[in-house]
Amino acid sequence: MEKDAHSVGQVEDAHAVQVELLHSLRGVAAMEVAQRLEPVNTRSPRMLQLYGICGIMFLAASMLGYDASLMGTLLDFPSFQSRFDASILGAKAGLLSAMFSIGSVCALPFIAPLGDTWGRRVGICVACVLIILGTIVQATAEALPQYLAGRFFLGFGSGVGSVAPAYIVEIAHPALRGVLGGLYNCFYYVGSFLAAIVLRGCVRYSSSTSWLVPTCFQAALPTILLVCCLFFPESPRWLFTHGHTEKCREVITKYHGNDNSDSIYVRLQMREFEEELELKGADKRWWDYRALFKSRSALYRVLICATATPMFAQWTGQASVSYFLPAVLGTSGIKSITSVLNINIGITVASGVAAIAGGSLMDRLGRRKLLIGCCASLVLAWVGMLVCTWKYEGSKDLASAHASVFFIFLVAVIFSFAYTPLQQLYTVECLDYEQRAKGIAFATMMMSAASLVNLFATPIALEQIGWRTYGIWIATCSLQCIFYYFFMVETRGRTLEEMNFIFEQKNPRVASRIRKESVEEAVNMTKVESKTA
Repeated sequence: MEKDAHSVGQVEDAHAVQVELLHSLRGVAAMEVAQRLEPVNTRSPRMLQLYGICGIMFLAASMLGYDASLMGTLLDFPSFQSRFDASILGAKAGLLSAMFSIGSVCALPFIAPLGDTWGRRVGICVACVLIILGTIVQATAEALPQYLAGRFFLGFGSGVGSVAPAYIVEIAHPALRGVLGGLYNCFYYVGSFLAAIVLRGCVRYSSSTSWLVPTCFQAALPTILLVCCLFFPESPRWLFTHGHTEKCREVITKYHGNDNSDSIYVRLQMREFEEELELKGADKRWWDYRALFKSRSALYRVLICATATPMFAQWTGQASVSYFLPAVLGTSGIKSITSVLNINIGITVASGVAAIAGGSLMDRLGRRKLLIGCCASLVLAWVGMLVCTWKYEGSKDLASAHASVFFIFLVAVIFSFAYTPLQQLYTVECLDYEQRAKGIAFATMMMSAASLVNLFATPIALEQIGWRTYGIWIATCSLQCIFYYFFMVETRGRTLEEMNFIFEQKNPRVASRIRKESVEEAVNMTKVESKTA
């Protein structure tokens, strides 16, 4: 018994030494050592509750997916074309799709005040109300101007709701931030698949019911999110910076410490909050955007967060496949509305599976490798698409048409594997807390501006130059690949607060990749100290 008691005492002493050593570590080193000392119970009741909160919040991404799939196919419905005098090509088709982006750009001044001043949840709730309002306006539209007004409200609500990924990343357990943050945008395809199924079910109607039912169903997802969001906890970082320190501790103790206030994760995060979060920063002043441009490191953050995924994702060509699938398939001679709807469902399912796979693997592969590999692969896929449609136009060869459908699937799968999980996550990871809401607003503006150009120009380009449009996307994907190689910062394995140090270095891209040696050294130190104890 004495020997057993002595052994237990040695273990406790060794653990105490490791915990004490942990106080001298920071960032990724501290987090990886913490995971060895206190393995995360991913199936505990509190973690399951956290998954539920994040899962419901993922519906914010599903709302975007629903709209893209809806407008991508609705333009091909005869009853819709008749009501609004529209077609799958031309300026009017571009305006119908681009009005969403116009609304999103106009939401820019309101994103930061709502998210920073009144909390992340308030911003999300307001977004849901606006999207429901936009749906009602669309469903009751008798003429094109009213329908465009509904599209504007939908885009405005989407812009305000762009604070949702920040909420998820801030409330997620630090050991699971990459996975949960990456899965957020994967739920884009839940909405896209839902829209594809509803549209497929309504194609048999010849009256206005064929487009009214899918349009009205657009209010379902924001209604669920609005009701549930009222019962969710606020972001712990927002609570801390607004003086609610004990409430912040309660939230992370409950969901990150599994109700244990002495949890290593609770202590580490509270320490990081105290050291890194600015209690009187620009996030407390809705009008103050200086945090985005006050230093070289701040400018670098904004450049990367606004271009790397939000803006560049719009110019890979995949957005055009989503919004103008009938027109894209038309370059291969596929014009049957039933065929278009069936292909839409297939692309949605394949894209969703690819997005979940990419989100699950991003912490192993890293952000840079994913996007560089994605862009290089997209170049090859678009080359194949261009060759097939060029050959079909000249010879009407059915084999070329079938091959082009394969390349459309390939483009969607490649894009979804990398861009879908990273499009929102990477933007949030690159910004510090003081910048986050305003930086997301700026990134949303850049994304919407890029999308506006893309959505308005694509149907006109497809009408005027046909398959040659794909050459534009070959060029943009090639340029993006070069940009990622020379400028993109790796955020894998870093805590949100640790990224402050990375961006302050002379070359953030290089600094972000120096990681493994310091972490292993810290882990080995804990082992040596344990043996000594």
